[in-house]
Parts: sequence; structure tokens; C-alpha cells
Amino acid sequence: MNRITLPDGASLPVLGQGTWKMGERGADRAAETRVLRLGLDLGLTLIDTAEMYAEGGAEEVVAEAVAGRRDEVFLVTKAYPQNASRTRLPQACERSLKRLRTDVIDLYLLHWRGAVPLAETVEAMRRLVAEGKIRRWGVSNLDMSDLEELGEALPECATDQVLYNLEARGVEFDLLPYAARLMMPVMAYSPIGQGGSLLRHPALRRVAARHGISTAQVALAWTLRNDGIISIPKAADEAHLRENADVWKVVLTPEDLAELDGAFPPPKRKQPLEML
Repeated sequence: MNRITLPDGASLPVLGQGTWKMGERGADRAAETRVLRLGLDLGLTLIDTAEMYAEGGAEEVVAEAVAGRRDEVFLVTKAYPQNASRTRLPQACERSLKRLRTDVIDLYLLHWRGAVPLAETVEAMRRLVAEGKIRRWGVSNLDMSDLEELGEALPECATDQVLYNLEARGVEFDLLPYAARLMMPVMAYSPIGQGGSLLRHPALRRVAARHGISTAQVALAWTLRNDGIISIPKAADEAHLRENADVWKVVLTPEDLAELDGAFPPPKRKQPLEML
């Protein structure tokens, strides 16, 4: 499994496991736990979750999955923007720690920007690091101008997690180059899109046929074609998970990339940051 290095030297796989919509139905939790544990076996040791997902239910599923294996896992969770103040962030963090059944979160993210000033959120994040509750902090769904607003705290920001896939390429115009200059990895969520329309596109089908792989693998491999990206797809079942885990072996050719650019052109101007 290829790996990437965070600004503080931490090493983690370029492929992780997303958990959006996990924990919503009690009947699904055992299967969700099995999929996540299989992912650990296959080297997908980065798990991304959030207090928003099933209102903490996904964090509880993650806790089951990593039980007895916490030392193997790079654990990421996210705080609601309304909980990002100096008084509420410590409380939100404690709730996440309890649901995750861990003493420390490897990477704690602001889920998206709200009414709380970024400077106040940074202050609260720094305090959590000093107290040993989190190892590092970062952001999600912040645009380049938001990152610039972090000012002197920007070198501490471990990542920006954003929507990035063939249908959502706006970040390529300025945000990705800016993060690259900072040597700050970007985490791509929803890398294979939503609803399946992307995976039915004729261009992906042609590329997939040339390689003997699935269209989902094409979409996921595309997000990893350049350095500096960590992709965090969610797997619905074990077969899908095994496909994801093999994607790092897929090398798209210049012909493949040209065909995908033709079907999904890169941005030529600044675009509003897309979010789900």
C-alpha cells in the first residue's frame, strides 16, 4: 500500500475507509463492523468518521471495528461547526472519544465552517493537542481563502478534506496547487461520486474495459493519480472493499487520463467550493 506523510512526519496509507451513513440502522452494524475490520486486514488503516454521521452512531461502529486493534489505526473524526468554539469543542471531543472508546484522536477536523471564528476554533484545537486529547487537527470543506485566514496557524493544519472526484474538479484550479505548495495532503471524500451516475459513464466503462477493472476502481485510481491526495471511499460490502484495496495497484495511462479529461474537463477558472 502506498503511503503519504503529513507535515508533522506521520505516515498513513493513501487509501482509507469512509463511514458516512454507517451506524444509521442497528441491523446493519455487525456487517459494517466486519467490513471495516476486513479493511484493516487489507491495509486500509485510516478510518474517517464524524460526530454528524448517524449522530455519533458511525463513531460507535468504528469503536467496534477497531476494538483490540487501536494501535494499527489512524483515526479521523470531525466536529460540527456549531461545536467548534472554545467552550463547546472540548465537550464535543470528549463525546467522540467516549463513542470511539479511545484516549486520543489521531486527527480531529472542523467539519465545515460555521459562525464560530476560525481563530477561536484553532485556539480550542491547540488546547486539545496540549491536553493529549488529539494528536493533530485539520479542516474539512474549507476553500483556499479560508485556509489563508488561518494565518500563522496554517502550518499546523494537517489536511483539508474536500469533495473531489471526476464530477467535482473545481479544487484543481487553486486549492490543490496551494495545498501542494504547503506540502499539506488533501483528503478526497466521495471519490467515486454519489448515486452511481458517474460509474455508468461511457468514458469510465471504456477505461475499465482496457484494464479489466471496475468503473469504481477507475474513478478511485483517478483521484490517486497525483501525489498529495488521500482518498477515503466508503465500502458497502466486502467485495467492494476488496476492489478499493486493490486500487493502489492500478496505473492509468496517458490515454486513459486524456479520455477522462475529455469527458470531465478540468476547471479553467475559479469555482465555488462544492460540498455534500
